[in-house]
Amino acid sequence: MAKYVAFLRAINVGGHTVKMDHLRGLFESLDFTNVETVIASGNVIFNSTSRSAPALEKKIESHLQEALGYEVITFVRSTNELKLAAQHRPFDDSEMDAAGNALYIGFLEGSPSEEAKRKLASLATEDDQFHFSGRELYWLRRKKFSDSKLSGPLLEKTLGMRTTLRNSTTVKRIASLCS
Repeated sequence: MAKYVAFLRAINVGGHTVKMDHLRGLFESLDFTNVETVIASGNVIFNSTSRSAPALEKKIESHLQEALGYEVITFVRSTNELKLAAQHRPFDDSEMDAAGNALYIGFLEGSPSEEAKRKLASLATEDDQFHFSGRELYWLRRKKFSDSKLSGPLLEKTLGMRTTLRNSTTVKRIASLCS
């Protein structure tokens, strides 16, 4: 049985609230085992006999749509993929560790095209830098995240694909729980 992590986009925003025990129950009803939620922002660790992350994403999205009545876009990573994403250091340590700077990891539905990467690079500023590695986007924010003119929806529009963002601290925490 393989262990996975599902990152759910917008599970507890926009007037929707899902208690974590209910979310665990929804995952368990899909015959997933060892289900654990991490932080109330839609991070779920689980075991499955499936070997296909895309199939799991579709299965989870369909089930949550039916159970909750709204779309919950889902990004699934194996624990090995998550560990690699958490360990990746795309920027100088001095930048990543500087006071006030934060690194965000965007989980993408696929690897972006070179054109999409160029489009996003054109949005980079002194305060916002980007790096890609496979299906992950790394966003170094040098000031408060809330002060950025960039947002998840703008990233999606620019890249032409769905994404969900997590602070790298959260990703590292989840990766450590998967060990």
